[in-house]
Order: sequence, then structure tokens, then C-alpha cells
Amino acid sequence: MFLKESKSGHLVQIIDLTELVNPLRSKVSGCYHHGEEVQETEPFSKEELVFPSGETLPRCWVDPHYRDDEIRSTGMGV
Repeated sequence: MFLKESKSGHLVQIIDLTELVNPLRSKVSGCYHHGEEVQETEPFSKEELVFPSGETLPRCWVDPHYRDDEIRSTGMGV
């Protein structure tokens, strides 16, 4: 999967999609997609990545507490 680094606009190939969708991980392994040679894998902060369209990542991928308010309102407690 390719995402875009919001600051530079460069495409980043995500290596492990389970890291990406895990809200407990703030960084994801990826590599820049430049030219024909494979770039080195490095950590990227999820906060700095967006979809190529410019949309932000879903909240459930970046915030481990994204449902806390919903759970509290149902009386299930956290």
C-alpha cells in the first residue's frame, strides 16, 4: 500500500499493513518510492502520513481510545 508523506508529498510504500491498522503503533515501517531502486526501510510517524488523495488516516488506525466515549455512553465502562 502506498501513502503520502504530508510534509514532502513523497510516496511511501508501507511494508506491514498490520502495523498501519494497529492503533497502538505510532510508527509504521515503510520506504520512500523514488526512482527505480528500492530505498531503505525506515520508520514513519502515522501522524505524518496521509492517503495519496490527501485524506487523513482513519481515526481507528491512529487512536487506541477512539471508542471510549461510545463505551462510556452505553454504561459498559472502561
